[in-house]
Amino acid sequence: MTRPSLSALTRSFWRIGWLSFGGPAGQIAQMQRELVDGRGWIEQAAFLRALNFCMLLPGPEAQQLATWCGWRLHGVRGGLIAGGLFVLPGAAVMALLTWAYLSFGTLPWVAALFYGVQAVVLAVVAQALLRIAQRALHGVQGWALAVTAFVALFFFDAPFPLVVLAAALIGGWRGRGNLHDPTPLPPASWRASLATALGWGAVWAAPILMSALVFGPAHPLTQIGSFFARMAAVTFGGAYAALSYVAQHAVEGQGWLTPAQMLDGLGLAETTPGPLVLVFQFVGGIAGAGFGIAGGLWLGMGMVLWVTFAPSFLWIFTLAPHLDRLTARPALAAALAAITAAVVGVMANLAVWFALHVLFAEVDALRVGPLRLWVPSGGFDWVAGALALAALLLLTRTRLGMGAVLGLGALAGVLINYAG
Repeated sequence: MTRPSLSALTRSFWRIGWLSFGGPAGQIAQMQRELVDGRGWIEQAAFLRALNFCMLLPGPEAQQLATWCGWRLHGVRGGLIAGGLFVLPGAAVMALLTWAYLSFGTLPWVAALFYGVQAVVLAVVAQALLRIAQRALHGVQGWALAVTAFVALFFFDAPFPLVVLAAALIGGWRGRGNLHDPTPLPPASWRASLATALGWGAVWAAPILMSALVFGPAHPLTQIGSFFARMAAVTFGGAYAALSYVAQHAVEGQGWLTPAQMLDGLGLAETTPGPLVLVFQFVGGIAGAGFGIAGGLWLGMGMVLWVTFAPSFLWIFTLAPHLDRLTARPALAAALAAITAAVVGVMANLAVWFALHVLFAEVDALRVGPLRLWVPSGGFDWVAGALALAALLLLTRTRLGMGAVLGLGALAGVLINYAG
């Protein structure tokens, strides 16, 4: 495997940051395509181990994976660059859209612009899911775990942590009798890791403490920082696991925004690059606009961004140095291999959910006892389906890059929406 220069790493993650549409599935697919398949900077096995590791952590797993990739290639500097550039483009777009939303109302042109982009992302996700499944699933057990994870999440709305924990326990139990890998690995310092955790913990809490000192602990800015910091520490399963909790607290509990505004924010986050949890930045901006202080919109967004994404650096820089040594233990290695298989099911769940919302005008959740069925309505969008198929052909049969295909998709979306 080749080790890129710091400038090459920066350029690559700048591009990934701008092209990371489609939620976790699309973002993981983009990193797979860019770093593993395209440039060969990271080994497939190491990438999958890191993905499993990030799935076990609270917070946005795709940003954590990007941070790990940067750390793997260039240490802490690489991790800061990769994790930061993964978030900053989308955060900048969301900041401008939130400001425009408050200034001019709803933004129909955004939906037109990203109509074609979503179809392209659907093709990217499908391609990456097939590639990862081919490389990660071995034997009947792997396929069984992937299918079981998909069914549990998609049809029974099982808690994400429970699905991953069950896979880890199954894999660990099956691997308990294996022999240790005789290859010695240099030990990492837990004392250094503790110092890293304390340092990043202080970085994480700094804006909340500053707000408490300047405005007081009861001020809404301090309260919103405290709420999102707590959420970042305990939310497993990515953005979808946190959305209902945040919506309930922000809309019903605190009245920071209306249900319609929450849905508008989710729509904007779905169609912009970067993690889906950027919808929380929108919540912070809307809440901040009512703080009664100068620049409340920007302070609210900045607070939420900081306390949501700073923990990812804490987890990765603290725990990543121990990952290779821990995974050399046979039971842990088997547990992570089982999680790898389950993660394919997790990605399939996200991919099918995303496909339903791209290809159908409306999708309703129907409960039949413990069973949850996603029921599409409003008719199949043949235009979106054709765009996704065309994008898949362009990605697999031509030498066009991801950016060019996304650009063509965005252009097609604008032409189709405004021509109609």
